[in-house]
Amino acid sequence: MSASLLRKGLELLEAPSPAPQQRPRKPLKRKKAARGPGRDKTTVKGKVTKSAIEEYRKHQAVDHLKKNLQYMKKSRFSADKTITQQVLDQNRGRKSRDRPPEKPKKKSEGTVFTEEDFRKFEREYFGRAGAV
Repeated sequence: MSASLLRKGLELLEAPSPAPQQRPRKPLKRKKAARGPGRDKTTVKGKVTKSAIEEYRKHQAVDHLKKNLQYMKKSRFSADKTITQQVLDQNRGRKSRDRPPEKPKKKSEGTVFTEEDFRKFEREYFGRAGAV
């Protein structure tokens, strides 16, 4: 604890003094009354009061979709589908909910058995050699 804090704490604990010291206060400045209906406007020359609604509309987000679509339709260049897919993948996001589920790769429906294996199986179980 610093010495000044300790001193202030001790002053608070001592017996209250009869009259606390007061600083002289500055006189309050009174607002000038409006002298008419047009007096509330600013007096700076060339200053224009702005409407809150206009300011809100000015700072509101603007949708440029239609302009961008018209621009893209006018241009004759079309990117390769692989490139557009890469761009879409990069901009999609890193969270798992933003990524589409990966499609499982289809395995070719082939067999590991050959015709020779089927003939051998037929001979063992049915006793005949290729008589179907």
